[in-house]
Amino acid sequence: MPVDRVEHVLRAALDDLVASGRAKGAESVIIAVRPAEGRSGPRYLLAGEGERAFLRFNSNGYLGMALNPEVIAAEEESVARFGAGPQAVRFISGTYSPHIALEQRLAAFHGREAVIAFSSAYATVMGVLSPLITEQTAVLSDELNHNSIINAIRLARPLSRAVYGHGSVEELRAALDQAAGSARRAIIVTDGVFSMRGDHAPLAQIRAVADEYDARFPENVLVVVDDSHGVGALGRTGRGTEEVTGARADLLIATLGKAFGVNGGYLAGSAVIVQYLRETAPFYVYSNPITPGEAAAAGRAVELLDSAAGTALLDRLRENTARFRTGLVALGYETIPGEHPIVPLLVRDSDRTAALVRALRAGGVLATGLGYPVVPRGSEEIRFQIAADHTSDDIDEVLALLATWRGEQA
Repeated sequence: MPVDRVEHVLRAALDDLVASGRAKGAESVIIAVRPAEGRSGPRYLLAGEGERAFLRFNSNGYLGMALNPEVIAAEEESVARFGAGPQAVRFISGTYSPHIALEQRLAAFHGREAVIAFSSAYATVMGVLSPLITEQTAVLSDELNHNSIINAIRLARPLSRAVYGHGSVEELRAALDQAAGSARRAIIVTDGVFSMRGDHAPLAQIRAVADEYDARFPENVLVVVDDSHGVGALGRTGRGTEEVTGARADLLIATLGKAFGVNGGYLAGSAVIVQYLRETAPFYVYSNPITPGEAAAAGRAVELLDSAAGTALLDRLRENTARFRTGLVALGYETIPGEHPIVPLLVRDSDRTAALVRALRAGGVLATGLGYPVVPRGSEEIRFQIAADHTSDDIDEVLALLATWRGEQA
């Protein structure tokens, strides 16, 4: 049966995405990876680019774990023992010993009673918030929270929802005050590190406000933090926003697909809440888990992070980040101060942002530009992401390209 009429509508929608600047466009396809050699970090070959190799400054792999020989070996050994995939959801027959070992290792790493692993960080957010948000729950969300949080709240249909200004504890307090007396439960949900800016939530102040209002809600005020960009990239030992703020979330969500270099997401919390989610979270109950191989690789990555080798990687990551930030400022570029390896270069113009992305690619560097309306007009930026397996020469190579482009624009 022809579907021409619906295709006409969808084609118009696609054309509108392109015209408005919201279309993602063609994806770059990586066809090979050249490992680090000498004074150069890893390089990536792309489909259609021949033997030309690219530096990646738009990867979430902050510690270079995806190319770590020990992580790769752990996955290969597990695949040989258990096969390529789980072949079922976990409650049927899809739970393998590497899944259990990974959850226990993560619980110990975060100092929590239990961990539940999901197929992705997005699925974790959706799977955690929806079962915990009832019709008598007030939800309070930072205005810059990730799309997964926004959609999870929409799916859950709470009693009330409030969006507070980015990091505004005053607006958060006012929203809690308004919800007290009508809602039985309140859930404050925030990103730990905000992916567009590299800044982190004021978790200590959020924790204090939650504790202040907790007695006014019969079922508590819960603080939920998605620290997918923080864990493994921020803090002396890589424990993310909790470590740098000295505060603790009631429920901590993070990913295995960024600093740990593998795939999947997880929630760390109390044993009761984790067991409740194993029984009620549809994104866990009805979806296959990560493969046994991925679980074994992620477990090895956690072990590496929580060791002297991990400390060395974090030290290198901080050095690289500081070198790049200092270089940007020295060149006269505007950025947002911070410690995180997300380093935004604020261009504040969509056309210039796109032009700079093209210039970087022409020079062999992959970076992500964020233009209007993806970000507000006047906030257009290049989001650079630094990694521990970048070398000093890699950093300087990108800075040299940026210096050349700035000189050409003068």
